[in-house]
Amino acid sequence: MTDTQAAASTRPARTAVVTGAGSGIGAATARALAREGYEVVLTARRADRLEAVAKEIQDQGGSARVSPLDVTDRAAVQAFAEQLPACDVLVNNAGGAYGTEYVEHADPGDWRSMYEVNVLGALHMTQALLPRLRASGDGVVVVLSSTASFTCYEGGGGYSAAKHGAHVLAETLRLEVCGEQLRVVEVAPGMVHTEEFSLNRYRGDTDKADAVYAGVAEPLVADDVADVVTWAVTRPPHVNIDLLVVRPRAQAAQHKVHRTA
Repeated sequence: MTDTQAAASTRPARTAVVTGAGSGIGAATARALAREGYEVVLTARRADRLEAVAKEIQDQGGSARVSPLDVTDRAAVQAFAEQLPACDVLVNNAGGAYGTEYVEHADPGDWRSMYEVNVLGALHMTQALLPRLRASGDGVVVVLSSTASFTCYEGGGGYSAAKHGAHVLAETLRLEVCGEQLRVVEVAPGMVHTEEFSLNRYRGDTDKADAVYAGVAEPLVADDVADVVTWAVTRPPHVNIDLLVVRPRAQAAQHKVHRTA
């Protein structure tokens, strides 16, 4: 047992709900929070992926349970919240990007899907769990947005619009709960190399997905973002990390990336 795990074992267990926890940043965040002593509730659509992550956490001595869930299904989210005894931390990580077409040729269905999962999914989860987050005495709502929340780029209109929405959700909620024992944290990653994000965006085209990271020696990986989320969540209750932008050293801005030859 590590020193962190030993210290965590002396504290009352706190519960963290992580959406999109079957892979990538969500899975890494669930593992990181479990190492800090949280009882982690893993949610996503693919039960098999969730079970694999939960087993990994349990094998390492952590506490994890699985609850398959589509965050865009409001009724399902409400049912999930009603059976959850407590919630101290909600990590709104479920999201994604679909397509790279310019505005002129973009599929409205892609834009709708991105808005539903990135914005409405976070809204459903936050609304449903706010009563339990309030009851915890130190509830934390985390919204995973993106540097695309602040900077637009060609071919990224739909995704950037959705992530702007996620940013606004976090910023507005923070204003509305000011004075309560709640913290609202936004983490906005830049270039992160995960197993699915770019592959989904390029509709399964491996060559195009790989080209996103070509020549970048050290893009961020899921564990880097999970480390940032966990650090923000575990600050003392009076400390709120409003917005934390995290990029790899090679990325100075959305359009400024150092690539080797």
